[in-house]
Amino acid sequence: MVASPVKSCALRHGLPVEQPASLRAPDALEKLAQWRADLMVVVAYGLLLPEAALNAPRRGCVNIHASLLPRWRGAAPIQRAILAGDRLTGVAIMQMDAGLDTGPVLLQRATPIGERETAASLHDRLAAMGAQALIEALDMIVAGVAHPRPQPDEGITYAHKIRKEEAVIDWSRPAVEIDRQVRAFNPWPIAQTLWRGRQLRVWEAEPLACPSSAPAAPGTVLASSAQGIDVATGNGVLRITRLQEPGRKPLSAAEFVNAHDLGSSVLGAES
Repeated sequence: MVASPVKSCALRHGLPVEQPASLRAPDALEKLAQWRADLMVVVAYGLLLPEAALNAPRRGCVNIHASLLPRWRGAAPIQRAILAGDRLTGVAIMQMDAGLDTGPVLLQRATPIGERETAASLHDRLAAMGAQALIEALDMIVAGVAHPRPQPDEGITYAHKIRKEEAVIDWSRPAVEIDRQVRAFNPWPIAQTLWRGRQLRVWEAEPLACPSSAPAAPGTVLASSAQGIDVATGNGVLRITRLQEPGRKPLSAAEFVNAHDLGSSVLGAES
């Protein structure tokens, strides 16, 4: 067990750190009230705060959320946006209420989702955007010019928590959808498939602009080279460029092909 970066930074600056097991426990709520806080900032907490915690700070609680609310309320907005093929996302600074990401929005900042964007790279960009947006929102609150806007009733979607079984590739789906799956699940839980009864993790891939016209069952390896491993899908061809065997480190396609003869293997098959 190691301290998180937030805790490490706080300790370096001599700031007290509390780590209650639950904010529903009476002693934790009592401790929170003793701080007599003006405002509480909540980031990636993962649970609904009880009403007593929301009401403890004089100005309530604000949350940094990684989507343009009301789209993608919930636990996994970054991954769900990539999976859905969204072109635009962003961060929202929200005044918290008792619902799940239902509170009024103080401000939002938008950014396009890149064609090759992964959940990891988008997370890091939105983290930097969210930090800057939070400072702006806090300045607005202090200056008395913040005007939280209720979220519209239209366009609400829920970003349900990612389940590991969602990472299993269904090769009968189109190549563009599998590509989004690979990017959305990098760095966790990592898209996966079977090869000769063994699990392969697919870290990076891309749909080919000019897929092969040769008919082949989904999952069939059409070609393998230093450029990548070309696999037939339900619509188009996906080129795998980085993958990983169980207990091994991730390899480029060139490194994997040098060590293995894929032939005309069928990925996703039990044997």
